[in-house]
Amino acid sequence: MAEVTSELMFEVFRAVQARLEQVDGKVDELKHETQAIRTEMVGIHQQLNGIQLTLARHESRFDRIERRLDITDSPASAP
Repeated sequence: MAEVTSELMFEVFRAVQARLEQVDGKVDELKHETQAIRTEMVGIHQQLNGIQLTLARHESRFDRIERRLDITDSPASAP
């Protein structure tokens, strides 16, 4: 069995530290990607809100036009 020396322990700890630095780097990358996705989703949400507002305005205008033209959705009465 190999003798455990302080040099051997130092090498093991150095390898563990290097591996932890890699993990830290990957975690930082994931944080940045998650933030970018979140920012993109906020932008999409804002665009959808704008589209909904535009549709609501158009619906309101169509309702006014229908009222002015006296157009109704009621089915035609049979003779």
